[in-house]
Amino acid sequence: MRFVTDDASRRLYTEFLTRHPRCNFQQSPEWARVKSNWKNEIVLAEDAEGSITGGLSILIRKIPLFGSLMYAARGPVCGPDDADALRQLMEGAELLAWKYRAMALRMEPDVEEDDQAFRAAMEKLGCKVHTPRDARDLIQPRQVFRLDLRGKTEAEVLAGFHPKLRYNIRLAERRGVVVREGTRRDLAIFSALMEETARRDGFIARPLSYFQRVWDELGPEHTTLLLAWYEGQPVAGAMPIFYGNKTWYAFGASATMHRNVMPCPLLQWEMIKLALARGDDVYDLRGVLEVTDEAAPNNGLYLFKRRFGGELHRFIGEVYAPYRPVVYRLYRLAERAFMAARDRLTTLRRHRRAPAPAPAPEPLALPAPSLAPAGQ
Repeated sequence: MRFVTDDASRRLYTEFLTRHPRCNFQQSPEWARVKSNWKNEIVLAEDAEGSITGGLSILIRKIPLFGSLMYAARGPVCGPDDADALRQLMEGAELLAWKYRAMALRMEPDVEEDDQAFRAAMEKLGCKVHTPRDARDLIQPRQVFRLDLRGKTEAEVLAGFHPKLRYNIRLAERRGVVVREGTRRDLAIFSALMEETARRDGFIARPLSYFQRVWDELGPEHTTLLLAWYEGQPVAGAMPIFYGNKTWYAFGASATMHRNVMPCPLLQWEMIKLALARGDDVYDLRGVLEVTDEAAPNNGLYLFKRRFGGELHRFIGEVYAPYRPVVYRLYRLAERAFMAARDRLTTLRRHRRAPAPAPAPEPLALPAPSLAPAGQ
């Protein structure tokens, strides 16, 4: 076991990560730089010859009153049945916990819910496996749709889509929706679309500076910006992330106007074509809420993503190492209480607003698009 301490060891880890079948961009050094308000440490597991067999990129942040929290999104990266690699990674994490006086290491690994061997191995190492009560118990989505692209052509992938989805893609093309690659300057357009989406769907949008940081740290090799245009107006946008053997639908937004011309299905298809051109194994449509009744209301995102013909993956949930168990338990109680209070406050604010007729949507006031070549 050792740590990434310099550019040479960071390069070796990046090479290992990009080759590993469980590669995830959230375990990359580039993503750690996006999360610049956290400190980053990377633990490596090795075999007898010194070759890397596992990695764990950990973000560390001080929490007022509670001490430090260590967090690893979609880690560890190793074979889920590789007991020696898991042991080395957890030993390294424990050393970091002493260094930073951490209350716990919180992980949400890319491991299926029914992987009993991984569950047993982590419990043997002193970790706890927490089954979340609802989506708020986790930071990452527990369910994602993934589309297997291995050995497939564009025609074969398209044939696997739901007929209605194929119709909507053709409809967007017939009506003149055009998808173009944007530049860093065009992130202002994407940010405005994201704010529009947040107001419509009731969530808090990331600021423009966040998307600029993603662009600066991951682009041009690992990300790009795609904008869908209709009658001279941007009507939807997306920022995919490319890493290793996968492409992720990381960020997406759409305007309220012209949703009837179906820019979002066309955007997804363009991102899938980029993944195919890269030779990726997987296109990850990212998270959906847990749906037990497909006819239930408010499950439009689930139904939309299912139409791409992907497989629903349900992850094991939170796996954590409690270095200061009592403190971590108190922190989790405080965290849940804060989220519940925030939700109640949001509900009260909505109820107190006087009902008013919804105004007709207007085109967004957007900055002029860049005329620079794509990727600059």
